[in-house]
Amino acid sequence: MHIGIFMMPLHPPGRNYLDTLAEDRAAVLLADELGFSEAYVGEHATDVAENITSCLLFLASLAHDTRRIVLGSGTLNLPNTHPVQIASQVAMLDHLLRGRFIMGISPGGLMSDAEAFGNYGKDRNAMFVECIDTVLKIWASEPPYDIIGQFWQVSTRQNMILDIGQGRIIRPYQQPHPRVVGTVVAPYSKGISAMGERGWLPISANFLLPQWVATHWPNYAAGCLRRGARANSADWRVARSIFVADDTTTAQRYARSAEGPYHFYYKQLIRKLVTGHGRGNLFKPDEAMPDSAVTPEYACDRLVIAGTVNEVVEQILALREQIGDFGTLLYAGHDWVDPTLARRSMVLMAEQVMPRINAALGH
Repeated sequence: MHIGIFMMPLHPPGRNYLDTLAEDRAAVLLADELGFSEAYVGEHATDVAENITSCLLFLASLAHDTRRIVLGSGTLNLPNTHPVQIASQVAMLDHLLRGRFIMGISPGGLMSDAEAFGNYGKDRNAMFVECIDTVLKIWASEPPYDIIGQFWQVSTRQNMILDIGQGRIIRPYQQPHPRVVGTVVAPYSKGISAMGERGWLPISANFLLPQWVATHWPNYAAGCLRRGARANSADWRVARSIFVADDTTTAQRYARSAEGPYHFYYKQLIRKLVTGHGRGNLFKPDEAMPDSAVTPEYACDRLVIAGTVNEVVEQILALREQIGDFGTLLYAGHDWVDPTLARRSMVLMAEQVMPRINAALGH
């Protein structure tokens, strides 16, 4: 089992913006130093708590300061961006990273972004599919492209001067294109089946109850079979909120108290998903449970893996027993309320937790 990191990221709105950007860069740099395999970073344009407005821009700032870690967009919110912009910017970043890049994509879940970009109320799933299909066509074809869709058109026919390079869109470093991953949130997701059919790789969200995460892999495997392929569990990435400390008391205080980063994270998320969009099913074992029972305390108790090294090892192995085998555990990045404890948790995770997990699995 590999260890990676997935950061939305999410910070208290009152924090200094320069400080949160520096903290997020420090988390990825530490992950690279510790041997984490991958780092995914999200993006939102209209949320000061989720401070990365362009994940590609942020990852470009890390291109020459990281050595081994593969960097991923987590995710590009495709309905909000023209396919030419996605195709050209991803290609450039892929070259800067010399292939250390994974392209994470989604329709985007922040409705204030959708409103600001003018697609709120539109068929954003259809826009998502058309955008990625257009990007892949751009990379697979030659100028003038002449791609006509419902939402976007791409052509350079009228103004191309190919002998001097004008009118051609750069292709990625990786051929035919970078690996594509998608985030999976819904229980019994149909979207993950479509990922399997297309050969994309899945990331199961960290804020979903394990019993719902367990529904993802069978649907993904079924999608792979429809394209004549056999799913490999090593391709499945599962995100979890994890905190490791040197003693149980510290672990429980930091992971459960109202002053800790996890309580803040779930307080924000519950306002967005449950109160704002009626997505309480993500947090409930039973639909009959009232939304009012989905509190930050409830979420922290059920969705945060916390404890000493041995306690966290036991909880991760129990998670694997519940949801099935998977290849990469994505450590969810949270605000560094206490930078010393936050760094120590990542060190313990990489240097002690993961070796013991792999030893227990016989790897």
